[in-house]
Amino acid sequence: MNPTSRQHACVFGLGWGDEGKGKIVDLLCPLFDIVVRYNGGANAGHTVRVGDETFALHLLPIGVLHDTVTSVIGPGVVVDPLMLLSEIDELSGRGLNLNGRLKISERAHLVLSYHKLEDQLSERAAADGTRIGTTARGIGPCYADKMRRNTAVRFVDLLRNGDLADRVRRIVSDRTAALTAIYGEDVELDAEAVLADLNTAKVGLASFVRDTTEFLHQAMDTGRSVLFEGANGMLLDVDHGTYPFVTSSSTGPHGIGPGAGVLPSRVSLLVGTIKAYATRVGSGPFVSELEDEIGERIRQRGKEFGTTTGRPRRCGWFDAVSCRYTARLSGVTDVALMHLDTLSGLDRIGVCIGYRVDGQTLTIPPADVNMLERAEPVIEFMPGWHEDLRSVGRFEDLPAAAQAYIDRIEALVGSVISIVGVGPERSQTFVRGRVSDLINMPKPTVTQQTP
Repeated sequence: MNPTSRQHACVFGLGWGDEGKGKIVDLLCPLFDIVVRYNGGANAGHTVRVGDETFALHLLPIGVLHDTVTSVIGPGVVVDPLMLLSEIDELSGRGLNLNGRLKISERAHLVLSYHKLEDQLSERAAADGTRIGTTARGIGPCYADKMRRNTAVRFVDLLRNGDLADRVRRIVSDRTAALTAIYGEDVELDAEAVLADLNTAKVGLASFVRDTTEFLHQAMDTGRSVLFEGANGMLLDVDHGTYPFVTSSSTGPHGIGPGAGVLPSRVSLLVGTIKAYATRVGSGPFVSELEDEIGERIRQRGKEFGTTTGRPRRCGWFDAVSCRYTARLSGVTDVALMHLDTLSGLDRIGVCIGYRVDGQTLTIPPADVNMLERAEPVIEFMPGWHEDLRSVGRFEDLPAAAQAYIDRIEALVGSVISIVGVGPERSQTFVRGRVSDLINMPKPTVTQQTP
């Protein structure tokens, strides 16, 4: 095999996040040399259960759980340095040493205390119905500073910029005045406390910081395989999601370019994850939402509470309209359908196949959020099943109704379901089709390694 022909992959969400990306990245990690987080920040929460242990990561790529994998935080990620240090320390306490296995882009931007305060003030001041429902982790304000340019702080500034202290004092002074004027209350920001946080970050993280873009290009050119790990979901994409109830980054494979510095065309396996039903955290339209006992049953059986915030997730029937939309946008090659086991015990299961609004039936989501808020779901019901699926290891061993449900989702979305999750454990997942072929293929040995 030509070393430069190694297959690269991306795992991303087709919904509003929380689709089980962490579990799929963890499943695929042994096939790859490098795992890259390319967007978002500490607003993401990827959970992996391995036996009796549960790992909940917010900034670190899932690759850190595999000692043969190098993990990269790309330039498109906004990093809360103190939270990252806390995650690294926690894993160290559990026996996972990241020295030499973690690389942080020198171009990545830093989330600082005033970003989180601005996030909190903005949500608190928003009128009912206009709150975005953010995690208040400072993600949006940090991305806004990135666009403003002269108010941003990057890792490269932390390590090499001799005038950083004066610049931070000026930023904090200007931000104090601006937030006080905007929100009508006295805002007290401490520039020296921010500088102390930056010094803590420098001491704890400097050894991990480097030019990750060049590292990735050299690695890929010498035959090392790369798995790109998306955060959030495509319905939260800043350009293509249910705007303005979205996050502040490009969440699909199209985010690999700006978020990692690698052409998306180099990535041939695009695995979109989605649950067998729909969930959403926070505000925003949710056409297929179930605000009844079935929705609550799904929430409890699926343990639908946010990894990052602990907030209960809103639950509803699978939304084929939005999933077909994100599948087409992303060019997904394979779908991972998660939480199929959660639906066991229902006599019938619904699938949203259209949106009825203003006398029309829509089969693609409108850009107008007000139309989405008014839309009523067109639901197609299918027979349910009562068998426990958690020990199923093959598609053929699923109940006939569960097989029919998967076949129907494939037809509606227009993509092959290659991975099925039937429980929370790493082992409670089965694969079929070309993903199965990839997993069973021996991992080639690459003799030339990139430092």
